[in-house]
Amino acid sequence: MALRIFARTGHPDFLDLPWDEPLEDWVHERLVDIPAGLHRHVVRFVRYDDRLYVLKELPKRYAQREYRFLNHLKQEGVPTVEGVGVVTDRRDVAGEPLSAVIITRHLPYSLPYRLLFSRRSDPELVTTMIDALANLLVRIHLVGFYWGDCSLSNTLFRRDADQLAAYLIDTETGELHPQLSDGQRSYDLELAVERTAGELLDLQAQGLVPDDLDPVDFGLALEASYTMLWSLLTDVEVFGADERYRIHDRLERVNRIGYDVGEVEIVTSDDDPDALELHLHIVEPARHRRLLFERTGLAAEEAQARALLNDIARYGAWAEAQDGVKTPQDRMDRRWYDRSYMNVLSRIPDDLWGRREGPQLFLEVLGHWASASAERGHDISVEDATDDYVDTVLRHAADEVVVEDEEAFTDMTLATDTD
Repeated sequence: MALRIFARTGHPDFLDLPWDEPLEDWVHERLVDIPAGLHRHVVRFVRYDDRLYVLKELPKRYAQREYRFLNHLKQEGVPTVEGVGVVTDRRDVAGEPLSAVIITRHLPYSLPYRLLFSRRSDPELVTTMIDALANLLVRIHLVGFYWGDCSLSNTLFRRDADQLAAYLIDTETGELHPQLSDGQRSYDLELAVERTAGELLDLQAQGLVPDDLDPVDFGLALEASYTMLWSLLTDVEVFGADERYRIHDRLERVNRIGYDVGEVEIVTSDDDPDALELHLHIVEPARHRRLLFERTGLAAEEAQARALLNDIARYGAWAEAQDGVKTPQDRMDRRWYDRSYMNVLSRIPDDLWGRREGPQLFLEVLGHWASASAERGHDISVEDATDDYVDTVLRHAADEVVVEDEEAFTDMTLATDTD
């Protein structure tokens, strides 16, 4: 049977790769060593110009299934890697069948959890990682997806202002339903708690996590964060007819964490005719990302977008105070983009661009500017703050657009686990 390569348009055809060999035997000029999580299957990375792709070898049924799941979840707004294609009907030179391969696009500026722990001594790392993973699990449950394999190894993290954003990278054990039952959600969460705790126990044995980090507490904190978020988004709230302010309060809290409410349903309570029930219908989250993109054309993570929108508001207030006139919002957005955002990014040397994304760079410069100004007791120029940030921080930071050749992690590229 002939080799079949099914791939989305806009990507290479991948025909120059040695598909008649098992992935673990490949020796090819396009191969790149990238730190990766632990996988059941062999995983390799290949480069085409400035694009990096991940190849994972697994049975045909699961490869096709994972490809469909990844693209469905991406269409639903779930943060996940992009499914690019599936290679099936492979045979070696002797005519013996080989496993299928799913191809995904490497997520730029993403870091596996092991690398995060090895690089960061930030005491907030654990909290931000827990919140990011809990948010990801809530988002996939809202669209009716049962993961079945939630773990740190199956997640990638990206910087999101002073937080982290979590991306799903493995769906081969998942199930798609119109809606998940409480039992399905509970079991998926239970698996997540057990597996994340187990992964951190392994890291602890290798001396890669702080001594005061309790892996069991990490899992329990993940459960608590998930439960709190799910409750805020889905609980039916009962209130009196004279407590309409609670509707506004609930919507404000939901919007603050980046979720939109598509519909609000208020009905009389069956238990108390004088009470009302509030039902929320959550739609795709990331409202700040959408708003920032609509106003400026910038693509950012949710917390980054929220911080950038706040900076636009601060910049607008300052500019109008200086000018003494009210400026239309669309013009102020463009003015901020040209005179503030691009003013900062234009001062970043070309050889340092791979170390942070544009929105993250800008926000880190703002933080550096605020700290430096506070130390001096007066505002310094943003240009001086940017140059100082470049010299004292960015030049000493690791490259993150694609993490390559980390000595402690290169042996993980072909790693397999036995779950």
